[in-house]
Amino acid sequence: MPRVWGGRTLETILGRQLPGPGPWGESWEVSDRPSEQSVVSSGRWAGSSLHELWNFRREELFGDNLKSSRFPLLMKILDSKDDLSIQVHPPAQIAPLLGGSPKTEMWYIARALPGSKLYLGLRKGITRGQFEEAIRSGSMENMIHSVEPRAGQSIFIPSGRLHAIGAGMLIYEIQQNSDTTYRVFDWNRVGLDGRPRDLHVRESLASIDFADYEPAMDQPKGQNLVTCRHFKVDFVELPTGATICNPDPDRFSIITVTSGEIQDKRGTVYSTGDFLLLPRGPVALDAVKSTSLLQTTLPY
Repeated sequence: MPRVWGGRTLETILGRQLPGPGPWGESWEVSDRPSEQSVVSSGRWAGSSLHELWNFRREELFGDNLKSSRFPLLMKILDSKDDLSIQVHPPAQIAPLLGGSPKTEMWYIARALPGSKLYLGLRKGITRGQFEEAIRSGSMENMIHSVEPRAGQSIFIPSGRLHAIGAGMLIYEIQQNSDTTYRVFDWNRVGLDGRPRDLHVRESLASIDFADYEPAMDQPKGQNLVTCRHFKVDFVELPTGATICNPDPDRFSIITVTSGEIQDKRGTVYSTGDFLLLPRGPVALDAVKSTSLLQTTLPY
C-alpha cells in the first residue's frame, strides 16, 4: 500500500519486491477485505483466496464455532519513514453511529531507529477543551503522550486510544478486520496527490477516550503478549530443531517469523517477515536455526 509516510524498508530489510518507486508504507499480509485478498501461494489450496477458504472450508481449516462473515483478523507490516497521522479507531458502541467498523489492534516493534517515537494517549491533565483548541490552532503535538520503544517490545491499542506511529520504525500489526481510521491531525502536510489529506475531526472526537492518559509499552509476563476478545498473540523463541504447532489442534494459528528460519514438511523455508497460516490439526514447522516468531490465534 502506498502511503505518504512510507519508505523502502520492506525492500531493504525484508527483501520484498516493491511495485514501484513508492513510498510504500504497508504490506497487508493476511487480509480478507473486499478489495484486498490474501491468496494461497502453494499446496492443495493454491490459488484460493482467504475469503473462499473462510466461507467454504471453515470448519476443516480453521475450526468450528467461528461465526463471522469474513476472516476476523487483518495482519500487516508497517514501514514508517515519516510520522503517521494522529488518529483513532472507533469503539464498538460508537462505530455504527459513525458509519465505520470498530478496530482494536496490537503492535510488535521489529525495528526502531534511535529517537523513534510512538504517540499514545493524552498527556496527563489535558482536557477535552484543551484538545479541541489544539485542533483549531494546529498545535496538536503538545497534547499527545509519547514513548521511545525498543525493538522486541509490544503494545496493545484498544479502540478509542489516540495514537500514531513515529518515523523510523518497522512494525508488525495484528488487528480486527477493519479499515476504519479517523485522522484528527496530520502534521499540516499534504498527501501523495499534493493536497491536504482529509481529517475526521467530528468522528475522532466522538471516538477518543479522553481518560486514556500516558499509556506505557506493555510488560508481558511469559510468552503471551496480549489476549483480548479479538485475538491472542504469543511471542515464541525456538532453538534449532525445535517444533512449533497449533496450541490447540482444533484451531488454526498464524505464524509471523520475526527472526530466523522455519520449514514445513515439504522443506519449504520461511524467514523474517513471512506470515503462515497453520490450519487446524497436527501441522508442525521446524526451526532451521534459532528462530523467534509471533503466533496469533482466536480466543474462545
